[in-house]
Amino acid sequence: MRQMIEGARGRMLAGTGLFCICILGLLFMRLLPLNGGLVSWPGPDLGLCLTFAWLLRRPAQVPALLIAALFLLEDVMLYRPIGLWALIVLLGSESARLREHRWREHPFMVEWLRVSILIGLMMLGYRIAQVLVLLPVPALGQVMLQYIATVAAYPLVVVVARWTLGLRRVSPADADKLGWSR
Repeated sequence: MRQMIEGARGRMLAGTGLFCICILGLLFMRLLPLNGGLVSWPGPDLGLCLTFAWLLRRPAQVPALLIAALFLLEDVMLYRPIGLWALIVLLGSESARLREHRWREHPFMVEWLRVSILIGLMMLGYRIAQVLVLLPVPALGQVMLQYIATVAAYPLVVVVARWTLGLRRVSPADADKLGWSR
């Protein structure tokens, strides 16, 4: 019995560590000067996509404090208002975590729609907060393009996470065995 508990705890810690490595790797890729100074279309927020994909498949491996810390580090490294996007991502991810057990049995298209709406609300909230505290606001067209790119990238991130990391959805029956049902 003890070995089974230690094995489950080890898998959870390994998943948490792998999530950290993936997010930090994506942050490192964003910091690389790959565009050569050319202003181009904004790319998707792959870290946000990966966070939602992981959270909706293995919620125990992605604690709230870890999400807040990783996105706070991202705020600092990308020169964004410190803590604002981290707070919004934390609120959005915890909103998804509360609903994860109800989303589990729905098809992927429903998950994609719900995550798309949630990302849109998060970006809108971030923009409103920037306006309220008189921060410089990026052009609306750039924000809309990033939203479209992020929503379009979500299924690709889910597929890549499934095939490379083995991150698959837990069926309601498996969730009952693991004690995740509410």
